[in-house]
Amino acid sequence: MTALSDILETTVLDKVATGFIFTEGPVWHPEGFYYFVDIRSNLLYRLVPGKEPVQVRETLGGNGTTFDLQGRLINCEGDGRRVTRTEHDGSVTVLVDRFEGKRLNRPNDVICRSDGSLYFTDPGIRVPLAERELENAAVYRIAPDGGISVVALFEYPNGLAFSADERTLYVANTRWTQYIHALELDAAGSMVRRRVFADMSADGTNGVPDGMKVDAAGRVFCTGTGGVWVFEPDGTRIGIIEMPEVCANVAFGGPDLCTLFLTASTSIYTVRVKTPGLPLPFYKVL
Repeated sequence: MTALSDILETTVLDKVATGFIFTEGPVWHPEGFYYFVDIRSNLLYRLVPGKEPVQVRETLGGNGTTFDLQGRLINCEGDGRRVTRTEHDGSVTVLVDRFEGKRLNRPNDVICRSDGSLYFTDPGIRVPLAERELENAAVYRIAPDGGISVVALFEYPNGLAFSADERTLYVANTRWTQYIHALELDAAGSMVRRRVFADMSADGTNGVPDGMKVDAAGRVFCTGTGGVWVFEPDGTRIGIIEMPEVCANVAFGGPDLCTLFLTASTSIYTVRVKTPGLPLPFYKVL
């Protein structure tokens, strides 16, 4: 059976930045830097390994990030109840803030598929009932032509990740029942069926199922109670990468995609892994 020692080059975490309130939304850019956000400060940062983070722009509760096929940064801005795109000139375009004429709840995480479509989670529990226009929390799909559709309804959908063939969409459910669901998709990206991939319920308050990534071996890395939980492709838990702070999200980065970049409350940590993470579709079109 696989052990964490088979996955990690070392168990020593490297703290590369600190002094934030609640970090989230990490993503690696092949030009040699990471983006991440400090949700509570409403700031988007860029970090070149070995240097101090640099503020890029203000956000409205910026959270999950990814790149579209053109390398433009996509960001879920929860406080603004919208998903935005930062253009190459630095201007910001609102991609979606409504579904069927009703305001989104609180977009949380977003990923891009190889066909250019974007999938994002929209939990509703943190929006006061009087301000809630959409009754259900859901995972949505933005088609390449801009059309928006519901992929699946959830209790509290949070982090997202694709399998290598993009026929499985993993969704972390954060509140009430803590688990990862696996949505089986057809070639067009619509859900065919769904199943529980892994139970993440645990005693403790230091983390919940949240940010998630998949490595080249198909293993799923998901933040949770105590740190980052690592699962085999069949859902068997390998172990937990223990974190000194509540860890909300992870990203694979570095030129070889073998650096695990961890956004953990007030700080950013990294640790080296032996198997690279799956490349984003944008990396493949460069």
